[in-house]
Amino acid sequence: MAANRQVGPVMRWRQLLLVYLLCVGVLAGSAYTMYVHYDFSHSLDTRSYLSIARGEFKGVSLTRRYRVLVPAAAAAAAWPLEQVYARVWPQRAATDWPLRLAFYVVNTLVLAAAGLFIFRSCLQFGAFPGAAALAVVAVLASRWAVYIAGLPLVDSLYMLVFALAFFGATSGSAGALVACILLGPLAKESFVFLVPWLLVFGSRTLAWPRQLALLALAGAITYAVRHWIDGQAGSAPQESVANALDHLHNLLYSLRRLFSVKGVGEIFSIFGFFWLVLLAGWRGTAGTRLALGWAGASFVAVVLVHMLLSGDLGRMGYLGAPVFAVACAQLLTFHPAFRWLRLGSGSAAT
Repeated sequence: MAANRQVGPVMRWRQLLLVYLLCVGVLAGSAYTMYVHYDFSHSLDTRSYLSIARGEFKGVSLTRRYRVLVPAAAAAAAWPLEQVYARVWPQRAATDWPLRLAFYVVNTLVLAAAGLFIFRSCLQFGAFPGAAALAVVAVLASRWAVYIAGLPLVDSLYMLVFALAFFGATSGSAGALVACILLGPLAKESFVFLVPWLLVFGSRTLAWPRQLALLALAGAITYAVRHWIDGQAGSAPQESVANALDHLHNLLYSLRRLFSVKGVGEIFSIFGFFWLVLLAGWRGTAGTRLALGWAGASFVAVVLVHMLLSGDLGRMGYLGAPVFAVACAQLLTFHPAFRWLRLGSGSAAT
């Protein structure tokens, strides 16, 4: 089958804004509860990113030290929020609460942007807007979305990078691919595993020479940022290379976990009972089978590499949200089992 159908409706910016606000609304309430009630005492990740946002790099793990974009944005948002805190909760203004609130706001907005591009990917694969919207809600209702949006973490930006990659490569959007390539290396070091996929499936959007030039530019910016951070932390650059290679030790642990009962439960918990929508596809006719093609299958393979190297199967598995949402949206649009929902009975204005 073709990589995609590209028959989805073209949506106006006002309609896309409504979709974005829907994504923000789905995330904001549940993520707020996570932001308020989470116990930071046992989370090294969140404490590390709070330190980075304060400009404190010494003692921060090499795995997290260079992921500065989201902490920098949170630090910029924290100052005006602190002025509000000083008036409403004066006892909290001098604590980490304003910075934690800033992370919640930034991560919610960034993850909602990822949701918007996932929605647009669903349309590119032939889904109607109602089905695409419901599929995105399914993705943003995940426990990992609540975790990523509500806490001082940087996964929201990496989710956006993956959403941009899938949308850019399958829709022909050069702007999405450019943003993906420039943001990727600064979002997470494991972006390197997405690069081969981009070179193969993004070549019709951006030719190899342009992609390689952008990757070189992104690499130079990333090197400069890492060099500056190493100077602030007083560590040698080769330490980060050794730390990256150390992740290879997670392979055997991840494989054993993946094929265990606990691992199966962890995979199921990524999207919960929304997996049942995909199960309906096994009973579909030829007209309702998924049309994700090699682009979708190999994208899942890239996510699997992330899962095995990280050891965190559920959290890294959530990176497959673009493919999961597209599959759900296609089934909700075309499968007879969901015809009663009438999600495929209309289209957006062009």
